[in-house]
Amino acid sequence: MTPEHKGTAQLTTAMMLSGTLGVFVVESGAPPFDVVFFRVLFGALALGGYVIARGWLRDHGFTPRTLGLAVLGGVFIVFNWVLLFQSYENTSISVATVVYHTQPFYVVLLGALLFRERLTAARVGWIAVAFAGLILVSGVTPADFTGGGAYLTGIGQALLAALLYGLSTLVTKRISGVRPHLIALVQVLVGIPLLLPFADFGAMRGTGWDWGWLAGLGLVHTGVMYVLMYAAYAQLPTAKIAVLAFVYPAVAMVMDWAVYGHHIGLVQALGVPLIVTASLKVTLARSRAAAPAPRTAGHGKEAASRTATPAACEA
Repeated sequence: MTPEHKGTAQLTTAMMLSGTLGVFVVESGAPPFDVVFFRVLFGALALGGYVIARGWLRDHGFTPRTLGLAVLGGVFIVFNWVLLFQSYENTSISVATVVYHTQPFYVVLLGALLFRERLTAARVGWIAVAFAGLILVSGVTPADFTGGGAYLTGIGQALLAALLYGLSTLVTKRISGVRPHLIALVQVLVGIPLLLPFADFGAMRGTGWDWGWLAGLGLVHTGVMYVLMYAAYAQLPTAKIAVLAFVYPAVAMVMDWAVYGHHIGLVQALGVPLIVTASLKVTLARSRAAAPAPRTAGHGKEAASRTATPAACEA
């Protein structure tokens, strides 16, 4: 098996795991703050064990500046998860996941606004196409605006989650010389004290199965999934990463239908290819403009650090 074929299998597996995340969240029965708290707790154990086993703590590469950036990115990531999981409750896994995949457009807009990155007419056009698709996918009607309600709140939560993910991406892009596994470990460790005041342990009186779902979110969807993704990023071109990223929402929509009977309507479905096409165009154009050095598995920590902000939009 060639390195690219191996990377394709690894990233496909990781994105399929990511697509099952919504089911784990819902089946746990826990409030979103509790879900994220235990995800970062179990995730820290999984990633920490992996990092220690590989001996990467001895030469971590962090400076005070890059460690501060990793912590800031962790704040954005943790609250991004809380908002996304709240959106599952107020809309559905399918709708929340597709809306969440407007993240690449926030990266472009925030980069132009905060760091004066070039914003071309083509990018603006594709962003407009994507948000037209967003309007269709959301299924929001004028009655939702006049009457309020949970559904409109859920759409807003998914959009805000995407915004926070975009901020985390921009922050993490400015970290170099550090393995992405270590950055991810810092980010989940930050979440433990950050979410502790919000966690409602009195609500955690479920069965052993409930704890199994929560443990799975940390051990599988944070530990195993991240290890697979970072291994794949070092072996794949950006174009393939961008395409395989859409395995995640596809699996999420199938799982939402298979487990809960939820599916998007015909008009909503028309918006999905608009978002997918626009996201690929924007992501690939951004990657070409950055013109990174070829990523290979043999470049050690330097190569690994360049894959800390992938084209994929994992949750």
